Formats: sequence, structure tokens, C-alpha cells
Amino acid sequence: MKVIDVNSWNRKMHYEHFRQLQDPYFGVVIPFDVTKAYEFSTKNKIGFFVKYLHDCMKAINAVDNFRYRIVEEQVVDFETINASATIARLDHTFGFSFIKYDTDLSVFIENYKKEKHRILNSDDLYPSNNGQDCIHCSAIPWFHFSGHKEPRSGNQKSIPELAFSKVEIKDQKRMMNVSINVNHALIDGYHVGLFAEKFQYYLNQ
Repeated sequence: MKVIDVNSWNRKMHYEHFRQLQDPYFGVVIPFDVTKAYEFSTKNKIGFFVKYLHDCMKAINAVDNFRYRIVEEQVVDFETINASATIARLDHTFGFSFIKYDTDLSVFIENYKKEKHRILNSDDLYPSNNGQDCIHCSAIPWFHFSGHKEPRSGNQKSIPELAFSKVEIKDQKRMMNVSINVNHALIDGYHVGLFAEKFQYYLNQ
């Protein structure tokens, strides 16, 4: 983790402006073509969710601003961002996970399985590791959405929040909408666009 010198940052004025707002978050919903990712997961007998989550995390870690957080009034850049995804239980509740990111898909899958096993065998809501070096994300596979709003606490947050919709088939392509909510003090539309380009690129591999 390294501290960003806000005084020499070219977004200093943007940071200071949006930082003081009661709700500095903005959100968009972007459609992604997940056809190849779905085919890959089916062919290799791995879960579709963990496949596209890994692609998402590769994109997150590749965009500097998506690694930035506000910690004790400082802007910091975490070396690695992990995944805090909701994982469903059989009783229709869920737990928050903390899946350590690894560039190797097989390692990431094992980390996911460990967290899934922990959640399925406990009633804990939170993981023991609950820091800011993560994104918050949820799969909502029961319905397709074109809009999505995350709950807000009264406290200032800086962690990006993502939600993945039900997959729909359009023009012989499997399409999934992704809601992306980010703190405008750290991230602009340009950076969301970079993330979207990289996410689609990795989904296509």
C-alpha cells in the first residue's frame, strides 16, 4: 500500500470537490458479452460465476483508480484488490466472502472454494478479513436489471460496488448487465470506461 500525494495529483480539485458531498458515489449499468466466458467455464467444468469474477478482478487490478481507497483521510493505492462477494446459503441467506485475488485462475478458484465452504458451514455474515483492499460484489442471477442501487451507510466509503445480473441471450450472444457504483472522489467515468474495456477483453479470452 502506498500513499498518493494528493497535492501533486492531477485530480486534486476533483477529489476535494466530491469528497465533501454527502453521497459522492455515481453508478452506471453496462452490458457485457459473456458468451466466451460461459463456453470456457462449461468446457473446463468450472463455475461460471468464479470465471467471470476472476476476469472482473483482473480488470479491477489493472486500473489504478480502482485500487485507490480513502484510509484515515489519505488516498492510498493498494497493491492488490481482492473480491468480497456475497455467497448464497441453502436457506436463502448469504455471507460476505473475502476471496484473495491471484492472477492464476486455478489458485483463485481454490481461494473461492475455501470461502464458499466457510460460509456454507457457518452463519457468520462477515469474514474475519474485512478491510478496504477489496471490491464489494453480488451476483443477482434471478432477474435481468437495467438499474441497480446499493445500500448506503451514513459513513463515507470508497470501495467500488458491483452487481452482476441474470444472463440473457440476445442475437445468439449471452449478455450480462453489470452495475458499477464508485466514489467520484477517486474514480471518473473515464476510469469506468477503462475497466469496462479490460473486463470485456478478459471475458473474451
